[in-house]
Amino acid sequence: MAFVPDFFGQALNGLAYGVLLFLLSVGLTLIFGMLDIVNLAHGSYYMLGAYAGLTLIAVTGNFWLALLVAPLAVALIGAAIERTCLRPLYRRGPLDQVLLTFGLIYVFEDLVKWIWSGRIRSIPTPALFSGSVTIFGATIPSYRLFVIVFGLAIAVALWALIEKTRLGAIIRAGVFDSEMTAGMGINIDRVFTGVFAFGAALAGLSGVIAGPIQSAYPPMGASILVPALIVVVVGGLGSLKGSLAGSLIIGQAETFGKVWLPGASMLMIYVVMALILLFRPQGLFGRALK
Repeated sequence: MAFVPDFFGQALNGLAYGVLLFLLSVGLTLIFGMLDIVNLAHGSYYMLGAYAGLTLIAVTGNFWLALLVAPLAVALIGAAIERTCLRPLYRRGPLDQVLLTFGLIYVFEDLVKWIWSGRIRSIPTPALFSGSVTIFGATIPSYRLFVIVFGLAIAVALWALIEKTRLGAIIRAGVFDSEMTAGMGINIDRVFTGVFAFGAALAGLSGVIAGPIQSAYPPMGASILVPALIVVVVGGLGSLKGSLAGSLIIGQAETFGKVWLPGASMLMIYVVMALILLFRPQGLFGRALK
């Protein structure tokens, strides 16, 4: 009889983890789709968001202010990295971009250790969601329910932005063919910087949201990068719908993998990825590779 509450509780945990992956992976997939860059440092923006949120909460005591300001700070860092480090490499081969973004992982990680030290730092749960609720016999921290609702609300807002606005049309055109978009008179360099900063901000937002659940520690960016890349591959490159679907699938696979196969939880997500790619090589909602 305890199976149903346990299963339901783990499904909600998987859903909460899935929306965190979505906030991280949607920026990664848009950056790859438009800029053709595999940004291996994307997880670092997740880490920087968590530490920026930690500092803002320590200074102001206000989680919600940190949730608003920390992503903006990470967006500025992302824009600076795109303008100064990545833009000179756009005409070079992908190996140079991969090596640069791989190196940035260690730069940001050492910077965090230098400023905040390398120990694990806990981010307090906002008082409004410090309790727990019982649903269908499963006791769930109310903060995780907030994460689920917040993440899904962000997904709807992103869909409306990309599908229903002129800015979204420019982004979709840039993902489809950036050269054609530039030929229509769009300042594609400015769009590139904006999309990169927006993706970094979403990663930073994910870091702040994840803080009360997973705490903040320097390798957290590198740890989350592999699941985020798998989400992008499973969902399809450059696809918002694919990023959401892939995040929810991988979130459930890893969560139930930790429960049913504690020693091989990562194996579960690789098996899921292999099965999907076997039938959909371009991912669930991906376009054919250029």
